[in-house]
Amino acid sequence: MTGVPTSVIAATGLVGGYAVARWTKKRPLGGVALAAAGAVAAKEWQRKAGNATAAALSGAYVAAFAASHPLAKKIGAWPSVCAVAGGVAAASWCVADRRKA
Repeated sequence: MTGVPTSVIAATGLVGGYAVARWTKKRPLGGVALAAAGAVAAKEWQRKAGNATAAALSGAYVAAFAASHPLAKKIGAWPSVCAVAGGVAAASWCVADRRKA
């Protein structure tokens, strides 16, 4: 996975988790996709930037997932998911991906 930026992994996990849950109508299956991508991203964050950064970005990933729910009531589900995915991707790129591995 070293060739794939963690920002892409994290954003894909948030968007993909929602897409899987929505299209299969099985929320736990979406949660599996979300968690799998989060685990891969966390491992890469730790490798690239250390434990503290991995913990902070993992917290941001979970917070983004949680924040997407109330935000969806205001702007819609897809815009909400895309907004939080973009935020996590930007944070991930800034603190982990632009560094040399």
